[in-house]
Amino acid sequence: MNIAKKAVLITGANRGIGQALVEEALRRGAQRIYAGTRGPLEHSDKRVVPVTLDVTKTEQIQRAVSEIGTLDVLINNAGIALYDDLSKPEVIEQQLAVNLFGPLSVIRAFLPLLKRSKGAIVNNISTVALAALPVVSGYSISKAALLSMTQSLRALLASQGVTVHAILTGPVDTDMNRGFDIPKASTEYAAAAIFDGLEKGDEEIFPDPMSQSIAEGWRNGVAKAMERQVAGFVPETVAL
Repeated sequence: MNIAKKAVLITGANRGIGQALVEEALRRGAQRIYAGTRGPLEHSDKRVVPVTLDVTKTEQIQRAVSEIGTLDVLINNAGIALYDDLSKPEVIEQQLAVNLFGPLSVIRAFLPLLKRSKGAIVNNISTVALAALPVVSGYSISKAALLSMTQSLRALLASQGVTVHAILTGPVDTDMNRGFDIPKASTEYAAAAIFDGLEKGDEEIFPDPMSQSIAEGWRNGVAKAMERQVAGFVPETVAL
């Protein structure tokens, strides 16, 4: 998937990795970049089209679909991370609403456009989907669920020409990670690596030095081998 001259939708585009993805898509020659945000967004490049899009709001998702006529790449980047110790179910539910059900709702709404273009779905997940970070337990749960959903979608949509990719992000210098005193990759580095992985067709994209250090172990590990095995259990008729 070379994004030159393609139409791309990026959720959570107002800051962090999302903002860097917008700039990297411009640099790589995308024809149209729909920048999904919950608030106003201005950009000097006319190829960037602001779209009001809270991924938990059905009416905003449907309005966005009506505004976007063609789509080649959907990047589900919007997310929240809250410190918690699993003592408050409502905190877990809040993160599941944004980090799991939000992307699923956006994918289902835009899937007809992506089927038409034989496009790509890219979900920004996290390495905490592989090993939970206890100080953000609810976030870890939501990202593990998002990884499982991504694997299911990959198998369900393979015969329909839509590829599905998981970004397994490690420490990147965003507001979300400000509280962690550890080495972090820049958002620009991560954005470039994400598009590199997409263009190479990587099912899992490891966009920073820490995550890259585990990439081969994941790709050659038992979990990935099991995913390939169970992908054959896909019904002939898929409702998506």
